[in-house]
Amino acid sequence: MSVSPTDPPSLALRLVLALALCLLAGCAGLSPQQTQAVDAIVGQARPIDTDCDRADACARASELHELAGRAFAESTPGEPRHYTLLLDRGSDALLARIDLIRSATTAIDLQTYIFDEDDAGRFVLDELIGAARRGVRVRLLMDQLSALKRVETLAALAGVHANLQVRIYNPVLGRARITYPGYVLAGACCWRALNQRMHTKLLLIDGAIGITGGRNYQDDYYDWDAEYNFRDRDLMVAGPAARDMGDSFERYWNDARSVPVEHLSDVGRLLLREGVPALPAATPDQPARLRSAKAVADDPQLVRERLISRVLPVGHVDYVADPPGKDVRDGRLSPSSSALRDLILGARERVMLQTPYLVLSEPARAVFRELRRRESPPRVIVSTNSLASTDAFIAYALSYKYKRRYLRDYGFNIYEMKPFPEDAPIDLATTGAIGPDGQPPAPRPSRRVECDRNSAIDCAQARQRARQAARAATRPLAREFAALAFGSRRSNSPVPLQRAGLRMGLHAKSLVVDEAVGVVGTHNFDPRGDRYNTESMVVIRDPAFARELAASIDRDIAPANSWVIAPRDKPPVLSGLTYSVGKASEQLPVFDFWPRRYATSYEFRASPECPAPLPPDDPRFRDCYEPVGDFPEVALGLKSLLTRIFTAFGAGLAPIL
Repeated sequence: MSVSPTDPPSLALRLVLALALCLLAGCAGLSPQQTQAVDAIVGQARPIDTDCDRADACARASELHELAGRAFAESTPGEPRHYTLLLDRGSDALLARIDLIRSATTAIDLQTYIFDEDDAGRFVLDELIGAARRGVRVRLLMDQLSALKRVETLAALAGVHANLQVRIYNPVLGRARITYPGYVLAGACCWRALNQRMHTKLLLIDGAIGITGGRNYQDDYYDWDAEYNFRDRDLMVAGPAARDMGDSFERYWNDARSVPVEHLSDVGRLLLREGVPALPAATPDQPARLRSAKAVADDPQLVRERLISRVLPVGHVDYVADPPGKDVRDGRLSPSSSALRDLILGARERVMLQTPYLVLSEPARAVFRELRRRESPPRVIVSTNSLASTDAFIAYALSYKYKRRYLRDYGFNIYEMKPFPEDAPIDLATTGAIGPDGQPPAPRPSRRVECDRNSAIDCAQARQRARQAARAATRPLAREFAALAFGSRRSNSPVPLQRAGLRMGLHAKSLVVDEAVGVVGTHNFDPRGDRYNTESMVVIRDPAFARELAASIDRDIAPANSWVIAPRDKPPVLSGLTYSVGKASEQLPVFDFWPRRYATSYEFRASPECPAPLPPDDPRFRDCYEPVGDFPEVALGLKSLLTRIFTAFGAGLAPIL
C-alpha cells in the first residue's frame, strides 16, 4: 500500500522519534515551577512607566490614521464606508507601517509569518518598542519557523516593557527556534503540526485601520536588499472591516497554539540562567538608508504625496481569514479557499490571478476545469514567476511540469516575470545596489577568519566562533515558501543567471474578477494554502478598486516585465506522436524525462506590424513573438538540472509545496 505525504508515522515510531528529539534537541519543556520562576523574572524586569502621560499616548498626527475616523463617521449599518490604499512599492509599504505605528493611540496588533532581524525588521521592531514605551499596548504574534532568529532577542523582548507582549504560534518541540536536525526530526514525529503554519499577515492600529497582504518583515519585502527583492503587494483598509481584522487577531492571540515567548524552553532557560538580557542597539548595514527612511516618515508632505494622494474610497469590504489550526481534512475547504473558489466560479469575462508559485491544488484544478467547460469560458490570465525570478526553484519545477495542462486544458494565458523587469515599482536607491553617486557601493568587509597561525587551538576556536555566528545570522527557512529546506539556505536561493544585476521575484497574491471584484491577500492558490497554512485576504466588490488592481497586474505582465508562455511550434514530423508521448509522460508521478515540453517562453518584438502585445491565442502571435527557451536568462548549471529532476520526480511533493 502506498503512503501519501500526509500519512503520519506509526505511534511506536513517533514515540521513539519524540524521545530522540528530547535527547538530541533538548526539547523538554519548562516545568510548572520553572514557568513560575520565569514569569517572576520577567515581571520584575518589565518597566511599567511610560514616556508619556497624555491620553493619546503622545501619538503623532497622521492623515492615514485620520482616514479611519472619517470612514466610521461616514458609515451606516447598511452602507459601510472604507478608505483603501494599494501598496505596490516596497518603500511605500514600509512608510505606511511606520506612519501608522507612530500614530497609534491605544493598541497595535501585528501578526506575521517572517520577522527578521535585518535593517527593515529591526526598524519596525524599534518602532513597536517605542510605541509600547509611550503607552500603547503592543502585541506581536509570529510563526515559529521564521520568527526573530536569535533566542537572545526574544528573551530581551520578553522583559522590554509591560506594554509589549510577544507570542510564538505553533512552537513545535516547545521551542522558539529549531535547528536543521530538529526540523527534520520534528517532520518525522509531528508532521502535520510542523506543516500547520500561520501564513496570515496583519498590522492593525487602534482596531480601526489595518494593513494585510503578502509582505513579511524582512529587507527584501521593502526594496532594502542589494541582490534580490520581492515584487509584492499590500492593502491598507480604514473603516468598519477593521473590526473583523481585530476579531481574527483575538482568536489567534488567545489560541492555545500561541505561546508567550518566555514560556518556550530555549527562551525560558536563558532567562532562568541569565535573567532578562538587554536588547542590543541596532547596528544597521546601511545607516544612511535608515536615516533617510526616518526622515521621510517625519515629513507629512512626503507622506501625503506618496500615500494619501492615492487613497481610494470604497463601500463594503470583507476580511476573510482562516481560523487558527485550520483543519481541512475530509475534503473540506477553509474559509479562504472557499471564498476564492466562489469568486472565480462567479467570473463571466476575465479572471486575473497573480501568484508566485503556480502549483494548483486539486480543488483549484477542479474550479478551472469547470470554467473551461463553459460554452463561453472567461479568459484566465496568470501572472507568476519564471525560473529566473523565483526564490523557490523546486516549486517552479512542478509548475514547469504541468504547463501543457495549464495552457491546453484550463486555457490559461501565463506570464512569467523576468528577473530584471524594466518597469517594476521598485526604489533602486533604497536597495543598496547603487551608491549616492549612482555606482555600486564599495564591497563589504571580508568575513575571513582571523586567528593566531602559531596556535592550532586558537585557529580552531576562531573558526568555530565564525561558524556559530554564521548559523546565528541565518535561519532554517530563509524564504516564505521554503517548507523544505534540504539542509542549506542555498537550496532555496534564486538560481544563477547569465548576467549580474539587482533581481526581483514575484511575491504578490491577488485576484481580479471581471474588473468588478478585487482580492489582495496571503493565499498562494496552492496546496499549502488549501491544506496547511492559515491564510487571510481582503475582498472588495468595487469596480474602481478592481480596475486599479487590474492595472497593477497588467503592468507586471507587460512585455518589459514578463515573458509569455505559449505552445511550441509543432515539429515538422510526428507532431501528434510527440504530443501524445509528452502528455502521457506528464501523467507519471516519476520518470517524467520526456525532453520536449509542450510550451516554452516567448519574447515580444515590437515593430510597425506589431505595435502592441497580443494574447497567445491571437492568430498573429507568432509574427510578433519569438521563442527564447524554457529557462531564459538562467545560467545552465546544477539548479537547471535539478529543475528537470524535480519535474520528473517531484509530483508527490505538491501537497507540502
